[in-house]
Amino acid sequence: MGRKSTRLRWINLYPPLLGAGIRVHMSEDLRAVDVEMKLRWWNRNYVGTHFGGSLYSMTDAFYMLMLLQNLGRDYIVWDKAATIRFRKPGRGTVRAEFRLSQQQLDDLRTQLAQQEKIEPVFTVYVRDAHGEVIAEVEKLLYIRRKDAGSRA
Repeated sequence: MGRKSTRLRWINLYPPLLGAGIRVHMSEDLRAVDVEMKLRWWNRNYVGTHFGGSLYSMTDAFYMLMLLQNLGRDYIVWDKAATIRFRKPGRGTVRAEFRLSQQQLDDLRTQLAQQEKIEPVFTVYVRDAHGEVIAEVEKLLYIRRKDAGSRA
């Protein structure tokens, strides 16, 4: 779909991300997003590890934004549900990677040509500096063509 939205250029200043110390790096086509968070006094929990809400914030809305940008204006995309499974305490800098391939986008468009709506699941892993999984997040999205009906 081209260049990323002007609004997304300022995402690192979005208060929920900025306040948690989350940094976002996006590719120009918004098919790759890398998110990182260093452990700081303001984003740690009572026992000194990453606060679970901040870990979740690292993963919130990125697949929705990526799909909105890459599918285009003819589609409605919403985050519908999410689950987070904490695997081990997070210490130091943690990272999450989001990727969308052309094949995934083609598959979604094909499904939406045959169905009114779809609810794909995307999984993202939050990893520590050693690559070990700190948390696993499943995101359930809702996608439909705008001309497929009036209810979202």
